[in-house]
Amino acid sequence: MKDMIHYKGYYGSVHYSDDDQVFFGKIEYIRSLVNYEGATVKNLRQAFKEAVDDYLKLCQNEGIEPDQSFRGSFNVRTGCDLHRKAALYAKEKGLNLNKVVTEALDQYLSHTKCT
Repeated sequence: MKDMIHYKGYYGSVHYSDDDQVFFGKIEYIRSLVNYEGATVKNLRQAFKEAVDDYLKLCQNEGIEPDQSFRGSFNVRTGCDLHRKAALYAKEKGLNLNKVVTEALDQYLSHTKCT
């Protein structure tokens, strides 16, 4: 995946500021804002890992459950026509709407190059 780094199930963005001559990013796909930066790629990777570890330690110390990058559920806004078609298809096949959407995504992504 371009412009992303990964550690302990968390994903971080990678950006570069030419004005400041620094790499920077944040932990993506969580509600909390956790930033990091480094002068080199190696420094940025280390700062990202430290940011994840610090976030997890803070959550533990505060007694709160840390956000997970991907919980396994999300809202999809399909529009009325597609929603109706999917619901009627699910009913006809004896499936629930969640199963139809999951299978459709799986089929689409199996034919699409992604990480």
